[in-house]
Amino acid sequence: MATATGVRLAEIAEAAGVSVATVSKVMNGRSDVGAETRQRVQRALTDSDYVPKRRPQRPERASVHFDGPLVAYSTAILTGIMAEASAQGVDVVLTSRDNSPVNAAHALGAAGERQPMVLVTSELLPDTLSALRRAHLPVVLIDPLNVSRPRLRTVGSSNFAGGLAATEHLLELGHRRIAFLGGPASAACNLARLQGYRSALEAGGVRVGAEYVLHGDFRFETGRQGADALLRLPEVPTAIVAANDELALGTIEAARVLGLRVPQDLSVVGFDDTSGALMSSPPLTTVHQPLREMGALALRTAVRLALGETVEFSHVELATELVVRDSTGAPRGRPD
Repeated sequence: MATATGVRLAEIAEAAGVSVATVSKVMNGRSDVGAETRQRVQRALTDSDYVPKRRPQRPERASVHFDGPLVAYSTAILTGIMAEASAQGVDVVLTSRDNSPVNAAHALGAAGERQPMVLVTSELLPDTLSALRRAHLPVVLIDPLNVSRPRLRTVGSSNFAGGLAATEHLLELGHRRIAFLGGPASAACNLARLQGYRSALEAGGVRVGAEYVLHGDFRFETGRQGADALLRLPEVPTAIVAANDELALGTIEAARVLGLRVPQDLSVVGFDDTSGALMSSPPLTTVHQPLREMGALALRTAVRLALGETVEFSHVELATELVVRDSTGAPRGRPD
């Protein structure tokens, strides 16, 4: 039984404590092998650097996992994934979990048959990252919340440039009291947007206090509560950069409850350019993320990995673009 490394299947089987037939089933993507047994075999294959000569078969399905509910952001990404899946001729198995870190058993189980897998904005536990690295599975991450360079394939957007553009826009309008309402403080995408915000302020010679930066999660209610706190500060900000559209829409609602008009009394900028940005009142100025393209690229890359093809990149950032609508204007007392 020839291999690329001289290791025989019998040696793999002995290391995993299974039969040669079971090793063969795992290598051929058969479904009639238990998850724990499959993981033992995959670990033995990885530890021995076993590389079969045969070319992997085109996968019939892909696994896609979202953290949290399917909101406008995730729906846009899913649209791109589904379009690419149709083009690739693969079915999609979709799972969603509300604010729970993805664990190793879930991730390895979903991709255990070398099915391509896409994890979207997932918080990954350390043991999950280690397991995925060791298993060399066809997994692609879209904007992982707690990992910026996990040595796995990742797809995102130019978050720093987006935060920079949003803040520069407000500075050009004449705003100087600009607050930042963010998602999780440790989220890689949130940190990059915050760094863009701070870089624009520094370049513009504007200093703001620590009380002008708040973090929470990416939900509407967090935006409403956070903006309410910001708008009750002794020095009320005249503009708020929100780290996503849901936070921005929550900000507009908080302003409405306090009797403030947008943009006359408060300018608001979001991030994502989801469907809600056009349906808000007023329509939301926001940073456009190419969410559909991100989803399509992630699925296409995962399929390529499942086919054993060489993927040249470890991380790709697609360009963002500021879309100016009606939620931003000059601060009061300054002519347009």
